[in-house]
Amino acid sequence: MAFSPERVDPGNPDYHIGNTPKVVGGVDEASTELVNALYEQIIDEVHPVKSTTEAEMVKLLENTFRAVNIALVNEMAIMCDRMDIDIWEVIEAASTKPFGFMPFYPGPGIGGHCIPLDPSYLSWKAKSVGFHNRFIELATDLNTNMPMFVVDKLVRLLNEQGKAVKGAKILLLGMAYKANVHDTRESPAIDI
Repeated sequence: MAFSPERVDPGNPDYHIGNTPKVVGGVDEASTELVNALYEQIIDEVHPVKSTTEAEMVKLLENTFRAVNIALVNEMAIMCDRMDIDIWEVIEAASTKPFGFMPFYPGPGIGGHCIPLDPSYLSWKAKSVGFHNRFIELATDLNTNMPMFVVDKLVRLLNEQGKAVKGAKILLLGMAYKANVHDTRESPAIDI
């Protein structure tokens, strides 16, 4: 018996099952060796860890990393909006640094079946061992409130044009949780 976390990026044309490294962890050494041998037949790179618990934590860390960094850039976007700074230009310029920076982009929140849920599960589980994870809870709060920021900004932009929200015709495109996918699970666009 073994566990291998899902590592898919829907809509990504460059990475797929075969060329994305596969993490595997068994309930014992023999299980890890067997699952490793199985995946080596179809995956370019397999990375064994010492147990199913570490394998599951890999997925939780990866999704929490994304959620926290998305929250950071969303908070920066709100701050830049208030300071009349172009966040997109800031991110583009910061992305020229060849080390120590990975670009994340602001948006109306987070969606899909993993990133909105896995960090909250991890935070809940951590509480069962007496650990309070403030980063996860802050990131969840920031990302959950992004749809309201989007709506408030829309109201502000309409007001600047002398138009009221009431009676306005607003077309929402791209209701999926990310570009190039049709999945609307946990999509912040639904809240908007």
